[in-house]
Amino acid sequence: SCLGTEATLAECPVKPWGHHTCNHVEDASVVCSGSGIASIPRLRLVGGLSECAGRVEVFYNNKWGTVCDDSWDLRDAAVVCRQLGCGVALSAPGSARFGWGAGPIWLDDVSCTGEETDFSKCQAKMWGIHNCHHGEDAGVVCAAGNSSSADLQLVDGPHRCAGRVEVLHAGQWGTVCDDGWDLNDAAVVCRQLGCGRAEAAPGRARFGRGMGRIWLDDVACAGSEDALAQCRAHPWGQSNCNHGEDASVVCSDAGATNTSTVRLVDGPHRCAGRVEVFHNQQWGTVCDNGWDLSDAAVVCWQLGCGVAVAAPAGASFGRGLDPIWLDRVACVGGEKALVQCRARPWGINSCTHEEDAGVVCSGDAHSCGVRLAEGPNRCAGRVEVLHAGQWGTVCDDSWDLNDAAVVCRQLGCGRAEAAHGRAYFGQGTGHIWLDDMSCTGSEDNLAQCQAHPWGQSNCHHGEDAGVVCSGTS
Repeated sequence: SCLGTEATLAECPVKPWGHHTCNHVEDASVVCSGSGIASIPRLRLVGGLSECAGRVEVFYNNKWGTVCDDSWDLRDAAVVCRQLGCGVALSAPGSARFGWGAGPIWLDDVSCTGEETDFSKCQAKMWGIHNCHHGEDAGVVCAAGNSSSADLQLVDGPHRCAGRVEVLHAGQWGTVCDDGWDLNDAAVVCRQLGCGRAEAAPGRARFGRGMGRIWLDDVACAGSEDALAQCRAHPWGQSNCNHGEDASVVCSDAGATNTSTVRLVDGPHRCAGRVEVFHNQQWGTVCDNGWDLSDAAVVCWQLGCGVAVAAPAGASFGRGLDPIWLDRVACVGGEKALVQCRARPWGINSCTHEEDAGVVCSGDAHSCGVRLAEGPNRCAGRVEVLHAGQWGTVCDDSWDLNDAAVVCRQLGCGRAEAAHGRAYFGQGTGHIWLDDMSCTGSEDNLAQCQAHPWGQSNCHHGEDAGVVCSGTS
C-alpha cells in the first residue's frame, strides 16, 4: 500500500513477509517508462546481513563485478547508500571486509564528490581497468542496514548484558554459531545493547543451548561496527552448526539500566515515593546522605517520570525494610540509571531507615513513562515509552510537531522545535509500542493522545520517532 512518494518498496506498509492468501496466478508486474539500458549501472551490496551493508557490486556488460578499494572512502559510500535508498553511509570498509567477490573487477580509483545522485557519475578508471585483486574489494555499510537486525538479546545469563546471543529474524528468535566468534564480534553486541565493552566471547553453549533456528554462522566483525547486521557472515539461516556451538557474550556493564532495577514506593503514584533499588535478588533502600535533585533527576529519567520536582530525605514516604543498599549517591545528572552514579559500595553504610531517600517527579499515575534517548541532552532524542515494564519506541507514521509538543511538555523541556522520523537519533530495540500518534498538541502526556493499541504497528525501528525540545536540561 504505497503512497508513491517512497524511495524504496521497503518503506511501504505491507503484511509481514510470507503472509498472504495468493497464488502465482496473481503475481504483480511493472512496466516503467525507461528503456532499461540507462547510464545508471545496476548496483547491489552482497555478503552482508541486509541489502544495505556488504560488498559493492555493479552490473556491466551483462556481468556482476566488484569495485577496488583504492582511494575508496565515505564520499564514495555515500553515493552508493543514496542510490540504494539506504540512508547515510556509516563506513566504507575495504580489504574485502565482506568477503572476496568473483568475476571481473569493474571499477578502480573511484572518486565521488559525495553529491552525485548515482554511482555512474563518479570519476573512475575505464570499466575493467585496474591493478587490484579481490582481496581489495570495496564494501559499504549504510545506516538503514541496521533495520534487518532490529532485535538482539543476551539470554540465560546473570543479567541482560551477559548470556547466549540471540537475534530476531523473520519473526523468530535464533542463535549464533561460535565458528570464528571472538571479542571483535562480542564488542559489537555489547555496543549495540549499550552494555559497555566486551569482556568475554565464550562459545560451546556456555549459557546453555538455545532452541529453534541457528540464524548466523562465521560472523566476522571488525569490532568497530554499531550493530551485528553490519558485520560479515553467512546468509541468514545457513550454518553447519548445532546448538552445542551457540555463541555467548559477557559485557562489562551489569545490565542495570532497565527500569526494573529502581522503583518508587509508598507514594501517591508510581512517579513519587521512597527510592528502592534491586540488587543481589533483593529490593533495598537508599540512604539520604548527600541525596539531592541531581540524584532524583536520574531516577525520574530512568522511570520515564519527567523531571525531578523534589528529593525529600528523612523517610518522607515511610521507612523501608533492610537492606539499605546505597549511601552517599553522587550523580552528576547525565547518567541513564541510578546504579551508574558514584556511591559507596553496595550495602556499606551507617544509616537507619529513618534516613531513607525519596523522589517526587513531575509525572503522575495517569501518564505513560516517556524519555528521549541517544540525543545530545535529556530534551532531545529518540522517543521511548514505558509499557508493561518495558521500554519501547514510537513509529514515525503521522508523527508531527503536535505530538512532539506533548512529549516536550511532559518532560518539562519547553516547546517542540523538531519532530524527526526515520530513526534520526538511531534505531531503538525491543517493542515498537505506539503507531499513528495523533495528539492535538494540548495534552499533558502521550497517554492522552489517540493512537493504535499498544504494540500494534506496521513499522520497523528504521521508523523510530525523535523529538528536539527547546530546553536542554
